[in-house]
Amino acid sequence: MTRAPRILLILSSAWFIAAAALTARVTFLGHQQQQIPHEILAQAPFDNEAGNIALALSQGHGFSNLFRQPTGPTAWLAPVYPLLLSLIFRVFGPFTFSSFLAATLLNTLFSAAVTFPLYALAKKIASRGVAIAASWLWVFLPAGILMPTVWIWDTSLSVLLATTLIWATLRVSEFANTKSWLAYSVLWALALLTNPSLGIAMPFLFLWAATRAKTLAKLPARIPLLSFALILLFCAPWAIRNFSQFHRAIPLRSNLAFELWIGNNDIFDPHAIGGRQRITRFEETRRYAQLGETAYLDEKAALARSFIRQHPALYLRLSAKRVIATWTGTEHPFDDFLYTDSQLARLIILCNFVLSIATIAGIWLLARSKNPSTFPVAIFPALYPLVYYFTHTSLRYRHPIDPLLILLTVLALSTAIKTLWPKNPSAAPAAI
Repeated sequence: MTRAPRILLILSSAWFIAAAALTARVTFLGHQQQQIPHEILAQAPFDNEAGNIALALSQGHGFSNLFRQPTGPTAWLAPVYPLLLSLIFRVFGPFTFSSFLAATLLNTLFSAAVTFPLYALAKKIASRGVAIAASWLWVFLPAGILMPTVWIWDTSLSVLLATTLIWATLRVSEFANTKSWLAYSVLWALALLTNPSLGIAMPFLFLWAATRAKTLAKLPARIPLLSFALILLFCAPWAIRNFSQFHRAIPLRSNLAFELWIGNNDIFDPHAIGGRQRITRFEETRRYAQLGETAYLDEKAALARSFIRQHPALYLRLSAKRVIATWTGTEHPFDDFLYTDSQLARLIILCNFVLSIATIAGIWLLARSKNPSTFPVAIFPALYPLVYYFTHTSLRYRHPIDPLLILLTVLALSTAIKTLWPKNPSAAPAAI
């Protein structure tokens, strides 16, 4: 084997690409820890709900103390990521620079590991060439590099779970193997207990996989039913714990009312979605401690519903802005692109705009080619952001579907290249 083919073989390996993704993310982490004082990195990244709950867990107080005050039990977040963070606190100490490095390195591992399900998914749907291109784009996606360090949250783990779920959905749709379906149910349970928002597509993906497996592999109805029952069984202990603490049904997470109020309230500022710039953390922490979690969330739900009833036109405008912000990273992408002083911000806006347009083209091309994978690959990015359109949004909220957007973008670009520069000019363009 000559040197050039050997190099190409290495560059096209999923393991090499994953190593490149890890290197890119660790390099950014190294840059951040050089630019920001270590005493700030030991505190500020953990100053959120996940960090506060993890502290309580590490101190033996259970899943509680949402705002780092003795306010009692909480169901604000799903349990998996705060539990992981609490283990880091137990080993490296709470709010230390060592804990920051451990948490961000764990996030970078999750993010780099996305390469494997993305590569396998792209190869299964299209070709090895598309898999290689999509995986390399993931290596250098700005959001993929930034998120593991900037957000000590479940974001990077959610990306890995979301991409793996789509790949697993395609896999189990071809088998009647009981073990494969049970593993599929474990994966879904882990995803729901990490980021319940991922569950919005579960009924559709589960039904699609079961229907296709019945057609292709004569899947008995009892297997998907058992698998679905296992998902409920795995999530049941958390739901039972929540009911025992709050005396109401909270299957996974309690904070939807707060998220709805954050984006839709009477403290309205036209320069910020929902007036968030005029909502102070001190006041909300005081109110939460005064009322307790249940009464506090009931109050926010009533305030949000009242705002929506009284200002329906404004609510629709805010929702439209959230749609734009979800897909571009900002409510005003063209103005912000032109006038921002940050080249990084300009690059992120441009990447998001290209991904958004190319995703639509990729879905259309998949559907036109009658690719059997069209439904799961299209339905997940279509459904996942819906809750953020009606509550409030952020670039990190959309991040779990970014690998799928990259895949659809590469599919669109590869089809365009085949159309413009066919290998055999006399032949019709190849289907995806």
